Amino acid sequence: MSVAKVTEIVASSSKSFEDAIATGIRRAHKTLNNVRGAWIAEQKVRVEKGKITEYRVTMRVTFVLKD
Repeated sequence: MSVAKVTEIVASSSKSFEDAIATGIRRAHKTLNNVRGAWIAEQKVRVEKGKITEYRVTMRVTFVLKD
């Protein structure tokens, strides 16, 4: 039987939501062991002069705790 923990992180990208998600998962993987999944809780954009300048995601990352 395993036990999992969920942590919330925010990641951003100037390219796309998909890139922001990938950036967040890569960064989580560096710090957390046994990352198993994530769900996107929120998506936001930053706008300047009528153009999107940044894509932001708030995600909840699930990782399994070691015995």
